[in-house]
Amino acid sequence: MATDRRFAALMAAWVGVMPVMAAAQGAPLSAIDWLSDTVALRPAPAETPVVPPGDLDPITTTRLSDRNLDAVGLLPVEVTGLASGFWAASDTETLAALIRAERAEPLPALRDLLQTLLLAELAPPADADGSGTFLLVRVDKLLEMGALEAAAALVDAAGQPTPDLFRRAFDIALLLGTEDAACAEQRAAPGIAPTFPARIFCLARGGDWQAAELTLRTAQALGQVAPEDLAMLQRFIAPELYEDDDPLPPPERLSPLVLRILEAIGEPVSSTGLPLAFAHGDLTPATGWKARLEAGERLARAGAIAPEQLFELYGERMPAASGGVWARVEAVQRFETALAAGDPGAVATSLQRVWTALADRELEVPFAEVHAAALSRLPLTGEAGALAFQIALLGPDYEPAAQARVPETPEEAFLIGIARGSLTVPPPPDGLARAIAPAFAATGTAPPLSPQAEALLLAGRSGEAALMAIDKLTTGATGNYRAVTEGLVLLRRLGLEGVARKAALQLLVLERRG
Repeated sequence: MATDRRFAALMAAWVGVMPVMAAAQGAPLSAIDWLSDTVALRPAPAETPVVPPGDLDPITTTRLSDRNLDAVGLLPVEVTGLASGFWAASDTETLAALIRAERAEPLPALRDLLQTLLLAELAPPADADGSGTFLLVRVDKLLEMGALEAAAALVDAAGQPTPDLFRRAFDIALLLGTEDAACAEQRAAPGIAPTFPARIFCLARGGDWQAAELTLRTAQALGQVAPEDLAMLQRFIAPELYEDDDPLPPPERLSPLVLRILEAIGEPVSSTGLPLAFAHGDLTPATGWKARLEAGERLARAGAIAPEQLFELYGERMPAASGGVWARVEAVQRFETALAAGDPGAVATSLQRVWTALADRELEVPFAEVHAAALSRLPLTGEAGALAFQIALLGPDYEPAAQARVPETPEEAFLIGIARGSLTVPPPPDGLARAIAPAFAATGTAPPLSPQAEALLLAGRSGEAALMAIDKLTTGATGNYRAVTEGLVLLRRLGLEGVARKAALQLLVLERRG
């Protein structure tokens, strides 16, 4: 009887916010279509927030006039070297369209530049009102790139979250396997009205199963939960009632919240084929080693985790089988054993094998970032020495490596010139090399830019110009070599010298031709 009375009171209380939640469910949520529907729109200020039984958080409002969310960043100009007005001469809509259009996995040097731009602490676009539109564009791009920790840090830098920022913080926590922290943040965030599924999930995670059941009954009675969500939540709250039932059909729309609930009811979904951000869920200790290895490779290739994390996974234990990912594990372990012993002969023998194995998954740059320095200290000669030099050019100390190298071939002389930023030798007979050469001519006379690019620079629209350079180099490598030349020239004109050199070296060494 007491339970029924509490249910009736809970249902009556939630009627007051039902129209608000219905509006939220029908509204466009984000350019990222996999975000969880965890936040309901807040009532109009004139309405009195209703606090139903079950210790629900009150719905309040937050003044935003004292902070400019669009200017939030993590990397100050002293770190990035960018002018504070990098975005300021452009409008939000133009920049948002360009950022969204960038490919999520471009050349590593360009990907790193894009992440730097997204995280930079700079003056916002000219028309930004400080409400966070431009901040959300940057956070969403980081999510698309799988850079969850960077996105989380950017959200944290904004301070007390708005509902839009909270949705992203909640999903990031779910994908990183920190569900309890996500629910704690939900309760701690004033102005956040959770939707029924999010509320039920957090009540259950907190051990309040009775309140979770009551909330589900309320949602069902009010017609505020979709049939497929209802079936999933019923199994989540009372799994023992469905032990003999067939698994649920695959959900039409998989969000981080749905993913976590399905895992909890024993129906996990593989991250293979899902957006990159979901691969983080396979890095948790509860996941099998093979799945963690494959997720780690995918994330490391995209620069979404530190390369050291991948190589820690490779060395976790002895390979369980042969072929596929196990062949890469074995190759890495053999190489690292030889490297640790300081045995040039054993390193020379294992280097080509591990390089070929990792190149098959486009993991050359993570390998170089971890091992290039140690390789450079060994007296390798012949083919092994030449390969070690190319690996050094992909590492963080590419310029010192070039300074110390006596070229053994015309190709090496050309690569050394690029690493130094000044070419005095002719390019090899290759279309891509000939496209790269004019951008680094020792004469200092660079080819002219297109009128569009020149106009951006003259107008001080540096952000648009940098995004144009990334796009030109990414698409130009597939065969439009004029775009490669202009992209490199544009980066150098913007003062992004290191990015231009690394991008050119990666284009040549990695042979990324689309």
